[in-house]
Amino acid sequence: MIGSAPAALLQANALTCERDGRLLFENLDLCLCPGDMLQVSGPNGSGKTSLLRLLAGLMAPAAGSVDRPAGEAQAGLLWIGHAAGIKELLSAEENLAWLAALHRPAARAAIWQALAAVGLRGFEDVACHALSAGQQRRVALARLYLDSAALWILDEPFTALDKQGVAQLEEHLARHCENGGVVVLTTHHSLGLMPPGYRELDLSGARP
Repeated sequence: MIGSAPAALLQANALTCERDGRLLFENLDLCLCPGDMLQVSGPNGSGKTSLLRLLAGLMAPAAGSVDRPAGEAQAGLLWIGHAAGIKELLSAEENLAWLAALHRPAARAAIWQALAAVGLRGFEDVACHALSAGQQRRVALARLYLDSAALWILDEPFTALDKQGVAQLEEHLARHCENGGVVVLTTHHSLGLMPPGYRELDLSGARP
C-alpha cells in the first residue's frame, strides 16, 4: 500500500525488568523500524545491559513481551556484548569461523575480508591472546561485516577502540541503518555520526 509504514523489526510491549529483587524499569514500550538507531543511556545500574539482553532474547522479562518478525528471531539478530566474546586460544580467523557457524557458516575468503575491513589484515592466523584489547574488540566487530542480520544489538561496541576505529565503526553503523537495518546500542561515547532514524532512550528516569 502506498504510504504504509514499514514493518517493525523489533517491538517491546510493557516490558518490565527486575534484577536481584530490584525493579529497574517497567511498562517500557519500543517500536524499531528499518533505518532506526536507538542509543540506550543512563547511569550504572539503571538496566542498560539488561534491556539489551531482553531485546536479544538472552533474558526473560518480569513482565511484557518482545516481538520480532516470524522466523527472524535468531537468524536476523546479531548480538555483541560488552566483553569481546572471543576465545583467546583461537586465532582471529578461527574465532570468526566458530561464531559464524552458530548461524550461517562463512567462507574463509569472507572471513579474511571482514578482518581486513576492521584493520586486521595480516593478523588472521594470530592467536587472540597475543592481540591487544583493541585488536580483540576488532575481531568481535568483524562480525558486523560478515553477518547479514538486519538487527544489531551492541553493548558498548566502542570499548578499547582507537580514534580511527571509532570513526570507522560509527560510519559502518550509520550505513547499516541507511540500508534498512536497525541498531540498538549502549555507549559512553558521544556519537558524532547519527542516521536520520537516531533516537535516545534514557533509563535514568525509568524507575518509579
